[in-house]
Amino acid sequence: MPYSVRVHSVGGPEALVYEEVAMPVPGPGEVLLRQHAIGVNYIDVYHRSGLYKLSGYPVTIGSEGAGEVIGVGPGVTRLKAGDRVAYAGPIGAYTDVRVIAEGRLVKLPEGIDYETAASIMMRGMTTRYLLRQTYPVDATTTLLFHAAAGGVGLIACQWARALGATTIGTVSSDEKAELARENGCTHVINTTREDFVERVRTLTGGKGCDVVYDSIGKDTFPKSLECLRPRGLWVSFGNSSGPVPPFDLTALKGSLFATRPSILAYTATTRELEENASDLFEMVLAKKIRVTTNHRYPLARAADAHRDLEARRTTGSVILVA
Repeated sequence: MPYSVRVHSVGGPEALVYEEVAMPVPGPGEVLLRQHAIGVNYIDVYHRSGLYKLSGYPVTIGSEGAGEVIGVGPGVTRLKAGDRVAYAGPIGAYTDVRVIAEGRLVKLPEGIDYETAASIMMRGMTTRYLLRQTYPVDATTTLLFHAAAGGVGLIACQWARALGATTIGTVSSDEKAELARENGCTHVINTTREDFVERVRTLTGGKGCDVVYDSIGKDTFPKSLECLRPRGLWVSFGNSSGPVPPFDLTALKGSLFATRPSILAYTATTRELEENASDLFEMVLAKKIRVTTNHRYPLARAADAHRDLEARRTTGSVILVA
């Protein structure tokens, strides 16, 4: 029988319960997937803690994984048993066997293994839409990326370097600062001893950045807005320090723009999903992006993974091995 990590009620990492579950059966348009690696992301913390509301407890959380197709339901035409696949988005990843809609899966090319896929699907496709769609970054762009040594941050630094952009990154330690530099961050700000607004002003000659990518939330708002040039864009795509409080639109002085993107909105159709994933795989296979999976935990120790993630003891990608 398969095992899953489920949440019976909201709470801390201790709310994650490793338990035996019934073998799922794929329905019409669904695939039965034996997972080999599962990505751990901050959205999992939001689901576990109740910041992002879920229904139907107990519920299996997790939004990213990779594995092998072991069965298909009626009407499945794109995939067959034995195919190597990965996904990001549909909740229910913290398990060794799951069902998932065929249209939410992409085939893995040769050269991308399961652990690599589970390390990059959510973070890599997030980076792709942030830098290529939410704001079209190019060689003329100066951007600020908070948490530059995090799972998304390290991929974003490499991708932005490949595009020729100037990246200013914030980190919380000297160790993370060095890691961000190694991955292509042009300028690094250690926020434990530097004011990032003042440092950004100095680095940009007072002009400000074209775009700020902010996954931290409460602790970096509203200062992130002060780092933008007139008509610049603030991209809020996470809340690792807590949600951004309600604010008056007058805070967007200087004709600033603000957006709250999500991966599901940018991969809403199978075609969009495949295009996003294809660009990501090409960057990895061309070695323009080096995947950093520094933390691996057995599925049964998902709670430990959450504790380390929330304590900011992790760098790069975090995965569970099923």
